[in-house]
Amino acid sequence: MSTSNRAGLYKKTFRVLKKHYKPVIPVADRSLLEHLLYACCLENSQPETADEAYAKIQQNYFDWNEIRVTSVSELSETLNSLTDPVEAATRLKQVLQVVFETYYAFDLEHLKKQNLGKTVKELNKYQGTTGFSVDYITQNGLAGHSIATNRGTIKALVVLGIVSETEAKKRRLPGMERAIAKPKGIEFGSLLHQLGTDFDMTPFSSRVRAILLEIAADAKLRFPKRKTRKKAEEEVAQPAAPKKAAPKKAAPKKAAPKKAAPKKAAPKKAAPKKAAPKKAAAKKAAAKKIAIKKQAKGKKTTAKKASKPKAAKRKQAPRKKTTQAAAKRPAKRKPR
Repeated sequence: MSTSNRAGLYKKTFRVLKKHYKPVIPVADRSLLEHLLYACCLENSQPETADEAYAKIQQNYFDWNEIRVTSVSELSETLNSLTDPVEAATRLKQVLQVVFETYYAFDLEHLKKQNLGKTVKELNKYQGTTGFSVDYITQNGLAGHSIATNRGTIKALVVLGIVSETEAKKRRLPGMERAIAKPKGIEFGSLLHQLGTDFDMTPFSSRVRAILLEIAADAKLRFPKRKTRKKAEEEVAQPAAPKKAAPKKAAPKKAAPKKAAPKKAAPKKAAPKKAAPKKAAAKKAAAKKIAIKKQAKGKKTTAKKASKPKAAKRKQAPRKKTTQAAAKRPAKRKPR
């Protein structure tokens, strides 16, 4: 879309919204921290409910430090009038925690002395801040020109054809600040916020759709469509299909052990092969023992044979002596 067409649609949106909504001007006496905390409550909620919730917080708690140490569940009960009480309570706690840990005080007034760009970068780094809260405090607390938009506002601008879906995902709203002058920025931001909140809460409301069609006649082509009974039944039936298909997918898992069975049995058949070397080793060991025994027997037999000649010599020695002695003895002579 060209910039001129966008600027024309923004101006037409401003004119139409003046007929159906009344602008809510924020309290001027609030500090920067109070503007930031109020923005945490205002996001995705109407100004009346945000004022009510913000007043309850100030009445029920002594100071900001008590809110900082309070649990999210307890805070959400106090903020139950908001569209998203749990998210708002989480944002409140996170912002107060970051401010306390950074400055050891609940005060942001020194940010007014800095350059606007530097202050905006610093606020974007805080945990708990969003694009809506940073734009809100920039416009209402820092005297900048930045129109705050929540999720419903961006959806409504997509339906009007002012913003494309890719730009909406990146939260880019080209040409808005140029089309709307700075003196009218607060008024236009309040009207656009009310339209976006109504569209987010009741997207099929005939009143909201009539306002959108009054701004852009072709917005009907981009309206969110209701789910018919057939689509609802199909969505219910689609999750059931994977459940039926689950046994089919599980079948290969059951078949896997059958294929793996021969692999497990193979080592059992190979077990005798592994045992063969053991038997051969046992046979070799037995053969060695037998050889050792034979060697031992051979040594014993040789020892016995070697011992017999010695004994013979010992026995024959006296025989030789006796014969020699008998030969040496003189024969007895007969008497004459």
